[in-house]
Amino acid sequence: MEKQKADVEKLLAEGKTIQIAPQGYSMYPMFVPERDQAVIAPVCVEKLKRGDVVLYRRSGGILVLHRICKRRPEGFYMVGDNQDEVEGPLEKSQLIGVLTGFVRKGKTYSTENPVYRIAAGIWLFLRPVRMPVMRVCAFFKKMVCLRKKA
Repeated sequence: MEKQKADVEKLLAEGKTIQIAPQGYSMYPMFVPERDQAVIAPVCVEKLKRGDVVLYRRSGGILVLHRICKRRPEGFYMVGDNQDEVEGPLEKSQLIGVLTGFVRKGKTYSTENPVYRIAAGIWLFLRPVRMPVMRVCAFFKKMVCLRKKA
């Protein structure tokens, strides 16, 4: 696994665009493990803005793919789409790549697509309330499933 991380960083440092399969659910519903792929390009820190999804290395060593929720002089603040806790500030040197697209069911979508940008902006705006909303949705989904079984 550590070799894979080093390979990812090496390829991006060489200016290559890569495709990876995100693991875990911190970026759900954007990424679902074993379904989606992330297209990552080398990062140009000066061009990064709120809403961009960035691949970075935590000070603890692991690679993380999360969305920028704030850019401040002291660094970048990140949050997963399925989280409400903000992480940061991150230093520029921790940022490795930026999401330029994603692959779902064999079709590639660009992060420059206006529909994607609007949806990502809304989702980021809703960060303070999205966890309670998701819990309510999960509750009703569970109730519907229970009714179908009965």
